[in-house]
Amino acid sequence: MARSSTTVNGRMMEHALSFDIEEFFHSQNFSGAVTDDDWPRLSSRVEPYTHRILNHLAAMGRRATFFVLGWVAARHPQLVHDIARSGHEVASHGYGHCPVYHQSAQEFREDVHRAKDTLEELVGAPVVGYRAPSYSIVRRSLWALDILADEGYRYDSSIFPVRHDRYGIPDAPRFPFRFANKLVEFPLTTWTPFGVRLPIAGGGYFRLLPYAITRAALRSFQRTGRPAVFYLHPWDLDPDQPVDRLSRVMRLRQTIGTGGAERKLAHLLREFEFAPLGEVLERLPVPDATL
Repeated sequence: MARSSTTVNGRMMEHALSFDIEEFFHSQNFSGAVTDDDWPRLSSRVEPYTHRILNHLAAMGRRATFFVLGWVAARHPQLVHDIARSGHEVASHGYGHCPVYHQSAQEFREDVHRAKDTLEELVGAPVVGYRAPSYSIVRRSLWALDILADEGYRYDSSIFPVRHDRYGIPDAPRFPFRFANKLVEFPLTTWTPFGVRLPIAGGGYFRLLPYAITRAALRSFQRTGRPAVFYLHPWDLDPDQPVDRLSRVMRLRQTIGTGGAERKLAHLLREFEFAPLGEVLERLPVPDATL
């Protein structure tokens, strides 16, 4: 498969690549089936599937941002070392994987502070990026952005400009912008081939949709010189994850397309250029905007 290689200002066009490092049971699909107290007793599957991701990236010479959950980092410190030593950006996915809108301001501050401290101690470098569990910075939780800036984060990638039952700000800007507090937002990618915003950033959408749709979307972004941001979880690649606790609907949401997702990821990495979010943002003009 030919590599897609548009140049912008004399530089190869790079999309932003990210992985949200959490256990399968951290998915919101499990929120009614397990509790935080159950987590330590459940089988851990995050290490082998994260290493499979690292192997794919190494094979294609790609680097990415890994938004690591603090709870995972505390239990698998070597995994965080492996990510950092492979040349990837380590960023924060919070500590306890509680949606932002289910926390008080103080609980959120403690969570993101603890996650940042945990990760920085492991990697020996500043952690400046953040992504909320389940993209849970929505209209009613925009207060979290000032706390992120106060805690030393420089960019956020939590806002999904779509309508969804769990997340989304449908009228948010689709491309990177800067808040008044200087925090930069890198929204999850949407595509508008018919004038309607379609979620195309990865995860369940990537598992469910034919690969040709993702390819067409990323190519359209390259023609306009705008980078897309793509994401996956390790469990998106895991067809054998135990889902017996879930209802049929939640089981479908959790596992549909997992059997072919790793093959599709390999195609994506061969066909497009990628870089960590922090590096992509450094090369972009980022306008000011409000929500």
